[in-house]
Amino acid sequence: MSLTSFVANKDVRERFKQEFPSPKFSVQKLLLAPPSTKHYSLMGTAFDYLLRFYLKRLNPQAVESRWVAENAVTVLFMYKDGFAIHAGTGEVDFVPELKPNKADLEMFHKINDILSEAKKAYQLYLKTGEIIKPLLTSAMLLANLDIICRTGSLEDYVELDTVSDEDIKDLTNLIKIVTPKLFKAKKVCVLNPTFGEASKLVGGADADLIIDDTLIDIKTTKKLELPRKYFDQLIGYYCLYRIGGINGLPEDCEIKNFAVYFSRHAYLHLIPVKDCIGQVNFQKFLKWFEERARK
Repeated sequence: MSLTSFVANKDVRERFKQEFPSPKFSVQKLLLAPPSTKHYSLMGTAFDYLLRFYLKRLNPQAVESRWVAENAVTVLFMYKDGFAIHAGTGEVDFVPELKPNKADLEMFHKINDILSEAKKAYQLYLKTGEIIKPLLTSAMLLANLDIICRTGSLEDYVELDTVSDEDIKDLTNLIKIVTPKLFKAKKVCVLNPTFGEASKLVGGADADLIIDDTLIDIKTTKKLELPRKYFDQLIGYYCLYRIGGINGLPEDCEIKNFAVYFSRHAYLHLIPVKDCIGQVNFQKFLKWFEERARK
């Protein structure tokens, strides 16, 4: 289970809708970076990585965590051998003694090469600030590994050797339209934040980023809209934050806003927490949320 699948449960959706009316959304913005590939989900994850690289250079004090993609080797073997893994955290209940065959070793080395090259490209970018093809390629390959980790499945992933020119073009267009001032932190920047022990309530949960008092979800879609599922995801993150805190977030920092960054429109939509959550009733809801998540 993930937070996405948890909030998709019918009873959970209904309770969220009952407690938190959908915020109004009537924004119109130009589509600045239309898709140039059909790898929609993969592109979204790749841009998540690339934007976090960008933000670490923009905000050197940013708190980073282990890349989800770094758990790919474990997930591949465990998927093959039928063991369970907590998505997002990479924690496992039991790791078997592995005796990989030649094909396993080839995949193992391929994944390690991807991770090694990605770290080199990332460190070079932090030094130079130049977004070059190796960095873009690494973002795409990390996205591939990330999807394997989160799904625990090999069924939907794109070949690890495949990064098309269209993919590179799409990523380039997306990062070119980022407005630095939207993401320049006054104090706090947490990349890929997790929610302490509360993350385990939903099998592992990690958000995209936090800038000062704002929790931001990145959406790489050509549709500029705020469907109910986006809002429920943000509420879900906020619940986990209130239960378990956020790793890397200073104790004196309080989340006061939600936001969705529509990357193809270069638009950051802000939603104040106080406008959608009443603190008195929320305590009762939070108790229900935790009890329901433990079922």
